[in-house]
Amino acid sequence: MSSKRCAVCKYFRRRCPPDCIFSPYFPPNNPQRFTCVHRIYGASNIGKMLEELNVEDRVIAIETLCYEASCRIQDPVYGCVGLIPWLEHELNITQTQLAKTRAKISFVHANYVARGEPFIQQSGV
Repeated sequence: MSSKRCAVCKYFRRRCPPDCIFSPYFPPNNPQRFTCVHRIYGASNIGKMLEELNVEDRVIAIETLCYEASCRIQDPVYGCVGLIPWLEHELNITQTQLAKTRAKISFVHANYVARGEPFIQQSGV
């Protein structure tokens, strides 16, 4: 057996054909990547998805499947959807910080104007 087998062929202990649909996306040096996706979707389903896609779309599809599978393993109930509340929370924090920063800038600007000093504002701020 060749040592150049992809992670899928290694997992199933089979010979990796030259036209293996999995080999470009599941290299032999990263077997965890396939194991994670296989655990959630199954190798047969992944192969069917890849065959239905255009070659240029396959990389994005595999990256997405890997991400979704790892999220589903970490959070079996919500998967990657479970990140939405956390991201909304982070967005709210960032918006609050931005509002505070803008208020500070306005305060400093008002102090400069009250003292009659020129306030130099950089463009794009």
